[in-house]
Amino acid sequence: MPIILVVDDSEIDRKLVGGLLKPQIDWIVQFASDGVEALDTISEIFPDVIVTDLQMPNMDGIQLCHEAKKSAPHVPIILMTGKGSEELAAEALKAGAASYVPKSALASSLLDTVEQVLLLASRNTSIHRLMKSNSLARYRFDLENDPTLIAPMTDFVKMTMESIELGDQGDQRHCALAIEEALINAMFHGNLELEPTEVQAARKAMHEGETTPEASERSQLEPYSDRKVHIDIEFKANAVTMLIRDQGQGFDAAGGLECANQNSQLSGEGGRGLTLIRKFMDEVQYNSHGNEIKLQLKLSTVPAPKARAQRSKVR
Repeated sequence: MPIILVVDDSEIDRKLVGGLLKPQIDWIVQFASDGVEALDTISEIFPDVIVTDLQMPNMDGIQLCHEAKKSAPHVPIILMTGKGSEELAAEALKAGAASYVPKSALASSLLDTVEQVLLLASRNTSIHRLMKSNSLARYRFDLENDPTLIAPMTDFVKMTMESIELGDQGDQRHCALAIEEALINAMFHGNLELEPTEVQAARKAMHEGETTPEASERSQLEPYSDRKVHIDIEFKANAVTMLIRDQGQGFDAAGGLECANQNSQLSGEGGRGLTLIRKFMDEVQYNSHGNEIKLQLKLSTVPAPKARAQRSKVR
């Protein structure tokens, strides 16, 4: 049963977030009032996901990211960002936070973001033994416009990095989330040319193992039905490079990257995927047509730390 730790110095906000998460009957929601209390709680209950405010007394969200990375590197952290905290949010993402949700969009986006990070953290890791001996690997995939293929693709990236010990768990999580966001953009925005509101609905449905009528209908119509998402991935000791190309109409890539580079985007609801990609990856490049994105994460050669093998019981 997943355990979600909510960290916020405001009792009102803790109740608000708890109220959004507790309807998930198979989740346990625990609370802490600041980073110091959160670290003590982590050592007792080993949560699956941490949802934290940025600005708190005693220990803020950035310090919590740094400290949690030392004691519980396997636990992903989701930030709750308010207007005016964009610079802090960007710093926390660099410190290893897995994702973020603007406080203005908690009701519409928090549950989906927690589900996304939780699913990524908890999926099967059975290919580790198979990949253990790899030190250099290249792969090419041609995906149909089937959203059920996105989760296995993100799993593959994360598990491959874990298996051949590329980067730490934050690096592995960031690469997996970056390619998921890139695939969502390529499949829904690029190939199927869905409207932004339709993309958000399709994204939410995907995390629930479903699809939307709009995405399903569009994927069966020409010319959309013939389009594919092409993926090239190279795993090396010092970098992971991913190339994702769709067969859609493209877009103004220069403008999109310039917008994503602005930390102010962290408190907005639009452009979330590209903003996350830009914060997570060391290099992000689009081709001139805007339908191909190259992502690269540069890695140290230090092996990834091992996750805790045992979870204690919730008190």
